[in-house]
Amino acid sequence: MRVTLRPVTRLRLAARTDHTLGNILERLAEVHGDATLVTAAGAPSRSYREAAAEVDVWAGALHRSIRPGDRVVLATTNGYDQFLLCLAVCRAGGIAVPVNPQMRADEIDHVVADAQAALVVGATTELEERGPLGWSVHADPGEVAALFYTSGTTGAPKGVSLTHRGLLARGPTAMRFPLEVLGRGEAVVALPVAHIMGFAACLGFACAGIPVYSMERFRPLEVLDTIEHRRSTIFIGVPAMYRMLVDAGAERRNLRTVHLWLSGADAMPSDLARRFQQMGSSATLPVVGPVGEALFVEGYGMAELSGAAAGKVLPPYVSRWFAADGLGIPLPGYRFKILGDDDRPVRIGQVGELWVQGPGVTKGYWGDAAATSATRTDDGWLRTGDLVRRGLFGTFRFAGRAKDVIKHGGYSVYTVEVQHTLEQHPAVLEAAVVGLEDERTGEVVAAAVHLRTGETATADELIAFCREHLAAYKCPQRVTFVDELPRTGSNKVQRQALRALFEDT
Repeated sequence: MRVTLRPVTRLRLAARTDHTLGNILERLAEVHGDATLVTAAGAPSRSYREAAAEVDVWAGALHRSIRPGDRVVLATTNGYDQFLLCLAVCRAGGIAVPVNPQMRADEIDHVVADAQAALVVGATTELEERGPLGWSVHADPGEVAALFYTSGTTGAPKGVSLTHRGLLARGPTAMRFPLEVLGRGEAVVALPVAHIMGFAACLGFACAGIPVYSMERFRPLEVLDTIEHRRSTIFIGVPAMYRMLVDAGAERRNLRTVHLWLSGADAMPSDLARRFQQMGSSATLPVVGPVGEALFVEGYGMAELSGAAAGKVLPPYVSRWFAADGLGIPLPGYRFKILGDDDRPVRIGQVGELWVQGPGVTKGYWGDAAATSATRTDDGWLRTGDLVRRGLFGTFRFAGRAKDVIKHGGYSVYTVEVQHTLEQHPAVLEAAVVGLEDERTGEVVAAAVHLRTGETATADELIAFCREHLAAYKCPQRVTFVDELPRTGSNKVQRQALRALFEDT
């Protein structure tokens, strides 16, 4: 009887339109009950029912301290509890504002002041001495549920206002594909919850019924040990994490239980994706064991889109023919257009700015009408600031951020193209490219390079390598070597800190 009723319950859940972050876990608990929701490193597993009860207790404490619409900053350690706290804040009627613990104290102070927060929560223990709330404060799905503050690589972070509907646009049906094709399995997540990719991953796996093994921080060796020992079937991370896994010896480990690799936040090099496909498998058969190659899925999105708005599936064995910088196709409900400087559609082969319309588009930047009007049109189109090259049959190829285009001697140099070329060199683990001011040419191309462990290369060697693959004006004129690239808490390269590396070279 249970076997026939569970799919009906899921369909009934998916058909409802009044889901909010405040009531979604309670409803998922009705479906999945005592099934495992999460296992945190060093802690016992929690079921959907147990986690829903815990969220309700936290919501009870919060409800006594806030009014509907109050912003609550969650300055806790990273991990699954921060995700559950977001749900508790919404259940109590508030707006969740998670912050990355890697942010500096003055950055967190900025968030608290900018959001005009009514409350700052530093740990879940602050919320465990009151009784449960027992219900979810009513919220319209179109209301703001959370503020995700941008990483602030070029200025003070801005609060991106995201709605319940936008965050749950793919919620109850999110990630059903891996659940139905690959089985329940287990997903390893070591992403910052205060970054939209980490939050969306936790929400998507929860809605799909896939248990998560949650890690507070990404440590390559610990991730590899976890996958091997727990026989995990899914891993999600940004390209930088995949590079670090390779450098930590991933290809010498047994990762054959992984059937699905997921990536986002940056363009994934196709050769790197291919290497991980070969490390995984398509399925694990009785007696026979793991067979085939793994599936690799890459998403394109940002905080202003509530997560992914496009997806690209790299099937086993044929992924080598897929463009590394292709964005894939828009997800259901999303529309793309590519406009030039004159706000008109560009022709095939030309580069323009990507505009996106869909359910996850932000309502705007909190308390910043000017930034909102510069980014979001009245009819709901988001100017992403990403440059893409329009291809045939509705395809798009990523060219870089509009502000990351280097103007060298009248030519436009797209940093992503140079970066990908450098990363094709066998000694290079990863690279980042910036423009440095130059009186004669306007800007010159400069690259910071992180070499693979045990590998060596000179600046002249890498410049010569680029000249074999790129036009001369695109090649770096300055190269510096680093032990690691300067990054924000969400693993984005800090452009200002990158430029500072060249001040004394």
